[in-house]
Amino acid sequence: MLKTLAVKNFALIESATIEFTDGLNVLTGETGSGKSILIDALGLILGNRASVEYIRQGCDALRVEAVFDVGNLLGVKRILEDQAIPLEEDQSLIISRTLTRTGKNTILANGCHITLNTLRQIGQRLVDIHGQHENQALLRQDTYLGFVDSHDPQIASCLAEYQKLYRQWEACVREYDNLQNTTRERMQRLDILQWQTQEIAAAGLKADEEEQLAQEIKILTNAEKIASSVNKAYALLSQGSKGVSSVLDQLAETSRELDAAARFDQKLAPISTVITECLYQLEEAARELRDYKDSFDYQPQDLARLQERMDVIYKLKRKYGPTVADVLAYYQQALAELATLENSDQHLAQLKELKDRLEDELSTAADKLDKLRRQAAKDLEEAVGAHLRDLGMADAKLLIQTVKTDHFTARGRNEVELLFSANPGEEPKRLSKIASGGELSRVALAIKAVHAGHDDMGTMIFDEVDAGVGGATGQRVAEKIALVAGQKQVVCVTHLPQIACMADQHLYVEKKVANERTYAQVRLLQPQERLYEITRMISGSAVTQAAIDNAAEMLHQASKIKEKWKNKAQA
Repeated sequence: MLKTLAVKNFALIESATIEFTDGLNVLTGETGSGKSILIDALGLILGNRASVEYIRQGCDALRVEAVFDVGNLLGVKRILEDQAIPLEEDQSLIISRTLTRTGKNTILANGCHITLNTLRQIGQRLVDIHGQHENQALLRQDTYLGFVDSHDPQIASCLAEYQKLYRQWEACVREYDNLQNTTRERMQRLDILQWQTQEIAAAGLKADEEEQLAQEIKILTNAEKIASSVNKAYALLSQGSKGVSSVLDQLAETSRELDAAARFDQKLAPISTVITECLYQLEEAARELRDYKDSFDYQPQDLARLQERMDVIYKLKRKYGPTVADVLAYYQQALAELATLENSDQHLAQLKELKDRLEDELSTAADKLDKLRRQAAKDLEEAVGAHLRDLGMADAKLLIQTVKTDHFTARGRNEVELLFSANPGEEPKRLSKIASGGELSRVALAIKAVHAGHDDMGTMIFDEVDAGVGGATGQRVAEKIALVAGQKQVVCVTHLPQIACMADQHLYVEKKVANERTYAQVRLLQPQERLYEITRMISGSAVTQAAIDNAAEMLHQASKIKEKWKNKAQA
């Protein structure tokens, strides 16, 4: 339940703190005094859209804070637990929201920052706000199914099972239809992949082939230069030139001379050893050069063959990737896709089988849901009818028709229509076509009265739902709202004195002007003040003794009615 609402710099309200009680809390005041502003402020706490237009003129920011007792609200506590938001020791939840003129929106729940989406999830389970525009929901057929579903808790679990199947079936249907609708594209893709994989396979690519080819082409391109250099190098090593002995002969002679000298001076021995080792190495190098020279066989056709092979590789790289590795990777990917496409007919058949099976299961779940809804609609129809009779519509009939459709939706296979007849002998017709504003208000109140005992909502707010209602009907509406307040906390903004008389707490909203600024203030009325306010609501500005006596009698009768209910409940 709502314990406290604190509002600062919100529209006409500079600062206000309101404490609420159990039962029926009534807000009254002159038209335009700011009663609905308080409901708008509470709406921010519940996740409604915030606008800088709400910020009081001359102020930089607004702030709204509400304290709730959520000890019995299991749905709210589950959300808080999921979001790691701790509860106060007394099971209180403190929600604050601040909006600056720059558009900065700060939302806190027990000191923890939360998103607007999380706030809305919490708000939907904290407070049910019913205003005149909610009466208009009775004119929209898309809202009727929700009325029926909220009447029976079994429907929620059944609907969850159905929706799980529906998501699976919908995904399967979508995949099946896409596969069917892309047959031509699939065949074209199949032809392309077959040609591509054959082209790459025919090339017989190897991962390191390109580097090897490049090296071989480089050698063959420079074959004459290589052969000339190798021949000259070999000749210099082993044959010499122009009357000069070869490098090997000179080095051999050098080795002999140093070896002879070393016999007399051992310090020359290491040098002689180095020269000898060099000689051996150069002799080995000369032999390898000779073998290379003898084996070097340059054929122009070999170069042409290698260049043709390189052209094949370049062509494949331009098509399938910047490197040979990329081409080979694409080849494997194409093979996998090709296998999938080649098996698509089999896959299509499997999808058809799965789709049919899911559709059968979905139909069974929809039938189960339909059965529950028909029973819930019947029960709701009877319960609403009883409340309508209490509200002075003894001859009114509200028929709740649940129709089974031939197509599946996310909410089942049902449509609901509300038919209404206000007078005997009149054939029930669509509620949206024939109901007056006062009748809509009473039908909406009857539905809310039924639902009050079926949900775990902590607080219900009625914002001027008494439009088009007065006299004896107003008394019945007042008693019905008071009965709802016996099951949960109710906050009611009203112009009806009958409702105000039934209040457990009466709050008065008034508008004042000071220093050329307009202020809206809220205060708790004491008994004498309450008597005067109800008198004003009855007679307007003409406050006579007769009007005061009438107001006192209304308060007395309201007290007697509530006492009777209390005694009956305790019996």
